[in-house]
Amino acid sequence: MSEPILPAVPAQAPPLNSRFWPWLMRSLLRLSGWRLLGQLPDVPKLILIGAPHSSYWDGVWGLIMKIGLGININIMIKREVLDGPLGIILRPIGMIPINRSAALNVVGQMVKRFEEHERMWLGITPEGTRKHVKHWKSGFLRIAHEANVPIQTLFIDYPSKTFTLGPVVHASDDPDADMSTIRALFRPYRGRHRNTE
Repeated sequence: MSEPILPAVPAQAPPLNSRFWPWLMRSLLRLSGWRLLGQLPDVPKLILIGAPHSSYWDGVWGLIMKIGLGININIMIKREVLDGPLGIILRPIGMIPINRSAALNVVGQMVKRFEEHERMWLGITPEGTRKHVKHWKSGFLRIAHEANVPIQTLFIDYPSKTFTLGPVVHASDDPDADMSTIRALFRPYRGRHRNTE
């Protein structure tokens, strides 16, 4: 029997209201050879962080996997994109608008959103860019701490064509220590163009 391409979906995960799109994305994954390994936690609220993020393809495979799972994992995107014609396609698959004007705090927007929803999963790339960076953005830690939401690690590895679910971690009162601990978990894995230092 072949190894599953996606793990079981936990009962408390927020559902994506579609049957066709998950079926189509699972079919694409079978053809591509990509798999999502590990076990998803059965929790109603979660921040999922994926790295190393070095290519547009990370987002493509991640989007295919999230739709294939049939889970509504929210991804932050500029409000202007969703206000246009693309919004008709992107909103139903979990893209959520973010107002990046200086007057508004993105962390605060996400904390408020967690407070307003009984079930919400949020996907974030902590590097914040595909380029090599020495320091990850700390926004995901601040959101997790203020909203009291666990963080699921997700390791991207192109040599093995896998995304792997790692340990679930919880933000403490020491963000610098948390960041060092979390980044170390990602070092064995290699993205399309680089690994995590």
